Amino acid sequence: MKIRAGSEVVDRCGALTSELRVALERLREGADDAGVIQAVWRGEGLGMLLWALHLGELAPYDRPFDQGRLIEPTLAEPRLRAGGELESACEAARLWHWRARMSLLEADPSFQVPPPWRSCQELVASVAARGYEQGLLPEPVNGDFPALGFVYRWATPPELVELHSIAFERHLALAWVCDSDRNWDDVSLDT
Repeated sequence: MKIRAGSEVVDRCGALTSELRVALERLREGADDAGVIQAVWRGEGLGMLLWALHLGELAPYDRPFDQGRLIEPTLAEPRLRAGGELESACEAARLWHWRARMSLLEADPSFQVPPPWRSCQELVASVAARGYEQGLLPEPVNGDFPALGFVYRWATPPELVELHSIAFERHLALAWVCDSDRNWDDVSLDT
């Protein structure tokens, strides 16, 4: 991985902060169009970038960042985290994004689990255990990622949408930080 320069991360934070401020104001005015909602979700990426710059705390993957707090920090004295820490965080984000995508595949009756696994649950349990052993994920609960006070697979459809949005935006932000050869809109999000 080729870590992006801290100055580029600061610039992206500035752009996302402006976009989030406008979107939150439009929400207060009653707007709820897709562009506003998407801009609000981009706050998850902003939260990750602030974390990457030592300017914010990392929220758990089953809870969105506090949007009001995301637009508070000044970008004074940012200090980009070490490459290894950023790469580990990117891998953790990729695993959470994988889990979100897996929930969609689990609902598809035509999806076939790759060998040697016999079920989606078995595959998820394997990934959850390995991610925990590598220090990338919290301890699995009943063979699954812990989420929302229970296990991921018990999330309702609206909760799954939120979990997927959180994971996608955070993965995008960290993948961008860890791949300075790609533009924000051209980041690979393979899971």
